[in-house]
Amino acid sequence: MNKQQTLLEFFTSQTAQIDIVQFVINLLLAGLLAYLLGRVYVRFGTVLANREMFSRNFMLLTMTTMVIITIVKSSLALSLGLVGALSIIRFRAAIKEPEELAYLFLAISIGLGLGASQTIITTLAFVIMVAVIISRHFVRGSAPRPNLYLTISHSGNGQLSLPQLVEAVNKFSRRSLLKRYDEGEGVLEASFQANFDSVERVNECTRHLRSLSDSIRVSLHEDRGLGV
Repeated sequence: MNKQQTLLEFFTSQTAQIDIVQFVINLLLAGLLAYLLGRVYVRFGTVLANREMFSRNFMLLTMTTMVIITIVKSSLALSLGLVGALSIIRFRAAIKEPEELAYLFLAISIGLGLGASQTIITTLAFVIMVAVIISRHFVRGSAPRPNLYLTISHSGNGQLSLPQLVEAVNKFSRRSLLKRYDEGEGVLEASFQANFDSVERVNECTRHLRSLSDSIRVSLHEDRGLGV
């Protein structure tokens, strides 16, 4: 009994004093780095989603992670009891894009590093990783990249086929990539990423597509503009 009581007292007494000034500095730094990470994601991300809205999660996620780690590391008892502290992070919508997960892990890593008072190494790692992301963007910038997301829908009993759509898009675009294709009973839908040299080429492409069938519906939105 005495041994158990002694062990319990040992765990409950192992509490480190948190430096309030250092905590505030790290918390503000976590918010700043998370904000910069969000700007990097919006500018250099390639996910076909609202990057601006998604990036708003980074600041709260990073700062919350930092607070949790700061509190947990101050007490051995808390450390043992909250080993899975980060399991509180849940998203109601499934995150399917690897790039989104990568940025989330980076945001969490910033919070972990600053929460553990590893300010210099965390900041240095962040700067290096952002430099790599930006460098990779400009290294690949010379190659033509799709700048429009083109969705073609067709309903009816026409003879329209996927090869016709691919040929039509390739005819007027510099480069295109089929991203999704659905075909059902009398319904066909295909989505492309495509790079066009000018607005006129876009108009020519849509006119040509509509000439294939009266029931074709074409929708366009800017790929790179989703998060800018």
